[in-house]
Amino acid sequence: MFFNTTDLKNKEIYLHLYKTADENIEKGYVPAYYFKIMRSIDDIEIGQCDLRIGHNDNTKYGGNIGYEIYKSFRGNHYAGKVCKLLFLLAKKHKMKEIIITCSPENIASRKTCEYCGAELVGIIDVPQWHELYKSGRKKTCQYIIRLDK
Repeated sequence: MFFNTTDLKNKEIYLHLYKTADENIEKGYVPAYYFKIMRSIDDIEIGQCDLRIGHNDNTKYGGNIGYEIYKSFRGNHYAGKVCKLLFLLAKKHKMKEIIITCSPENIASRKTCEYCGAELVGIIDVPQWHELYKSGRKKTCQYIIRLDK
C-alpha cells in the first residue's frame, strides 16, 4: 500500500518519512504518510507534513495535505515546495486531485495554496461532527489541485 518515498526531495529540502498510518474506517481516516521536512544543506528539521491518501468526508474538510513550517524557517516558500513533492507521491497512488484546506484567516496558507497552483473552490461550512469544528474552526477554505492535467 505504501510506496518508497526517498525520491521526495529537491535542491533545498527533502521529506524524511517517520511513520505511516493505515486506514481506520471507524474514525473515517484514510491511509497517511507522515514526514519531517529537512533542509538539504545541513539536515536540519524545518517542519512537518503529511499526505492523506484518498477522499472521504474527513478529507473534504481537513484536506489531503497538512504542513507546518517552524517559525524561524518561514518565508522561503517551503510549504509550497513540500506540497509539490507530495503531489508526486499522490500521483503514485493514482490520485487525480488533492484537497488542501486552511482557515480563511490564514493568509500564509492561502498564499501557499496559490503558489502551488491550487484553485479555491470556496469557503465552506465545517460540519459540527468534524474535528476542525470541535477545535473551533467553523469555516474552511477548500482548495483543489488537479493532478491529471
